[in-house]
Amino acid sequence: MSLAPEEEARANHYALIARLFYAAPDQQLIAELVRAPAIEGEGELATAWREMTAACRDAFPVTLENEHTELFVGTGKAEITPYLSHYTVRHRDDNPLVELRQKFAAWGIGRREDVPEYEDHISGVCEAMRFAIAVQQRTPEEQKDFFERFVHRGASVFCDAVSASAKANFYRRVARFARSFLDIEKAAFE
Repeated sequence: MSLAPEEEARANHYALIARLFYAAPDQQLIAELVRAPAIEGEGELATAWREMTAACRDAFPVTLENEHTELFVGTGKAEITPYLSHYTVRHRDDNPLVELRQKFAAWGIGRREDVPEYEDHISGVCEAMRFAIAVQQRTPEEQKDFFERFVHRGASVFCDAVSASAKANFYRRVARFARSFLDIEKAAFE
């Protein structure tokens, strides 16, 4: 079953966000972003896209790798944790990671054994959303439930933390792009 162009675009946005937060872009991805067509319009998403792709024009992979490591990996403790449960726990006995794993099991998906990151990593959650849209073609109601429970709240706060970091340069732009896309998703689901 083929995807509507809008659904394919949504899935591609989730895939890009997942890829960029999982690891710094290599030379090939940087080149693809530089050549990528602009997002039409003057809204926040289009502006954030132009900013992010413009930053790629002068980017060096090693610089982006260093920034990614300093922000999200670090030595000992990362400046900004990419694990969304960190941003969503409200009570001491909350365990959003357990709920997320249960949802993944119900959908028949899970973390590969060779992947060290937990399922609530921003990249894993965005990749799961892409999978729900493009591969499993989950209903809009199922997508909305997953988005509201596991994506938007934590990812929005995560993006805000990246944007506020004095150490973020390229990733401030990535966070702005991700946040503006997630805000559009939230509005569309409402």
